[in-house]
Amino acid sequence: MENKRALSLLFASHVVSSFAQGITMLSIPWYFASIVNESVVFGQVLAIATFISIFWSLFAGTLIDRYPRKNIFWIASVIGFIVLGLAGIYGEINQEAPIWLVAFIFVFTFFGFNIHYPNLYAFSQQLAARGDYGRVNSMIEILGQSTNVLSGAFGAILLSGTTGGAIDLLGFQATIPFEIEQWTIWEIFLLDASTYAIAACIIPFIKYVDVNPLPIDMEAIVVRFKRGWSFLMMNKELLVFGLASYSIFVVLLVEVQFLLPIFVDNQLEAGADVYASSEVYFALGSLFAGVMIRKLTKNFAPSKSVVMLMLLAGISFVVVAFSKSIIGFYLFSVLIGFSNAGTRITRVTFLFNHVPNNIIGRANSIFYIYNIASRGILITIFAMPFFSESNNITWTYIISGIFILVSVVPLLATLSKLQAMKIRTE
Repeated sequence: MENKRALSLLFASHVVSSFAQGITMLSIPWYFASIVNESVVFGQVLAIATFISIFWSLFAGTLIDRYPRKNIFWIASVIGFIVLGLAGIYGEINQEAPIWLVAFIFVFTFFGFNIHYPNLYAFSQQLAARGDYGRVNSMIEILGQSTNVLSGAFGAILLSGTTGGAIDLLGFQATIPFEIEQWTIWEIFLLDASTYAIAACIIPFIKYVDVNPLPIDMEAIVVRFKRGWSFLMMNKELLVFGLASYSIFVVLLVEVQFLLPIFVDNQLEAGADVYASSEVYFALGSLFAGVMIRKLTKNFAPSKSVVMLMLLAGISFVVVAFSKSIIGFYLFSVLIGFSNAGTRITRVTFLFNHVPNNIIGRANSIFYIYNIASRGILITIFAMPFFSESNNITWTYIISGIFILVSVVPLLATLSKLQAMKIRTE
């Protein structure tokens, strides 16, 4: 494989920073839902940030296509270290983290994801040969979900601590010979800052050769966006695939960032250990997909594989809404993790093979607009006080499942065209 060492270092920096990011993004929604009981406020913050990120995603996509992706990773890591470090120090000095500060850190990390992952995939495409795309995407998924397993497990311990040395994790109880105190939110911020610093130290050592060099477009952002849109309009089947297959990610992000802690608290009437454990089960399902999805779907066209995985996810969301079983909820988490990761691997590999590397950032920006707009609408609706009362949160899961199932329809309508698609560039 080309640039093997460069890819290894890239993945190492990604894993290190993602570990504490995962704990941070696990902790903040639970902080709002269960500790300060401000789910509605958090939903409003998330909705506003989501809509604003439409413009940020457009800008981020053009940055990814225009500037060295290695530099983008390094700058983002340095800024993350500074911002999370200052937030953590503020908390240590004052022994508190006001709601506005916690909300700001969430928005900052949220915006960071909007450039981190598109840049990660674009950089990986740049470093890998075409024949290695599927293997590289599976590796990203395996490493990412392995990290999520660890961050979820650590998050469960840090959020709830231990009682008499007992740890509740994944539905099982274990005993350790010492006590672990519940961490404060600002201590978690400091942990996150330290991993940003480690990632910033790794990135400069990435040395690579561009496998498929293409000319860099230096035109203005508006012009570059128009070119990305023109490319997709010339390949409408690709546009339909890119938008419709995104629905599972739309719903998943809304569920993880907003609905999940409320569902655990209101519907399951469970604590932080169940909340964090569900993230571990989700990651285990995703990890299984990372290892096995190419083997399981090798006899199916990518579009058919995506349809089957989306059907699995949509039905799972509807079914779990009627359950109060924690074991059933864990099973749901595994299935959603598997269908989400399997769809992402298949989807990204398909796009890698059909979108030139020097336009991938702009094409993804257009897909992100749909993603963000849809998420913003769903979050705005779900942030209504009605859904946070009693067990009304179950309605959000039913609506989410229906959203995914409806999105399958345009994919079914274009299956034959997607399988026979030839890319047009002019």
